[in-house]
Amino acid sequence: MAAPKETQLVLDLPHRAALGREDFFVSPANAAALALATGPMPWPGGKLALIGPAASGKTHLAHVWAAEADAVVVEAAQLPQLDVPTLAAAGRVAVEDVPDIAGVARAEAALFHLHNLLRSGQGRLLVTGRTAPSRWPLRLPDLVSRLQACTLAALEPPDDDLLAALLTKQFADRQLLVPPAVLSYVVPRMHRSAAAARALAAELDRRALAQRRPITVPLARDALAALDSAGGDGA
Repeated sequence: MAAPKETQLVLDLPHRAALGREDFFVSPANAAALALATGPMPWPGGKLALIGPAASGKTHLAHVWAAEADAVVVEAAQLPQLDVPTLAAAGRVAVEDVPDIAGVARAEAALFHLHNLLRSGQGRLLVTGRTAPSRWPLRLPDLVSRLQACTLAALEPPDDDLLAALLTKQFADRQLLVPPAVLSYVVPRMHRSAAAARALAAELDRRALAQRRPITVPLARDALAALDSAGGDGA
C-alpha cells in the first residue's frame, strides 16, 4: 500500500501588491480610465468616480494617480476616525470603496464634509466603487447628489492581454515563478475577470505550497477545476 502523499500546512500570509505606475499594464480595457484619471485635463467639478469589477485595478489606478498628483489615499470606512479638515488640506484625496459606508451616518457625513472642503479649495476628489455612484446605496441625500455628479472612469472586463498581465502581476506579488506555458494554458480557460486572476493565483500558491510542487500545467488544471467547483472567480 502506497504511503499517503505528504502535504504542508499553508498559512494565509498577506502579500504586498505592487502599485507603481510601471506595474500598471495598459490595454483597451483600462486605457480610457487611465487617461481620465491621470491626464492633463481637469476633472469637471474636481471629482472623478473610478468604477469597475472586483480586483479590476481600481486601487492600483488610485495609487498611480495619487503618486502623480501628490494625493492621499484612504478607505471610506476610515473617515470617521480621521480629521477631515486636515485630510482636505492635502488638496487631493482618493477615497476607496465608498459603497462600503452606505448607512454609516458618521462616515457619510465625513465624506460629504470632505467633498465640500475640497471643492471650496479647488482640490480634487477621487472615489471608487464597483458600480456607478447612482447605484451606491448611500443615505445622505446631499452626498448622493454630489457623487452622482462625478465624471465616470470605468475599468472594463479584461481582454486576453490584460488578463495575462493581471495574472503575471498576481504571481509576482506572491513571488511565484510561473512558466509561460502555464499562462498560455490558463488564460483561455479561466473566468474572464480580474477577480478570477486573483483567485487563481491564490489557489496555485496554496496548492504549490501544500503539495511542495512547482507550478505546472497539471497543477494549473487542478486549480482551475477546484475554482470551477467552488463557484468560479472568487469575487
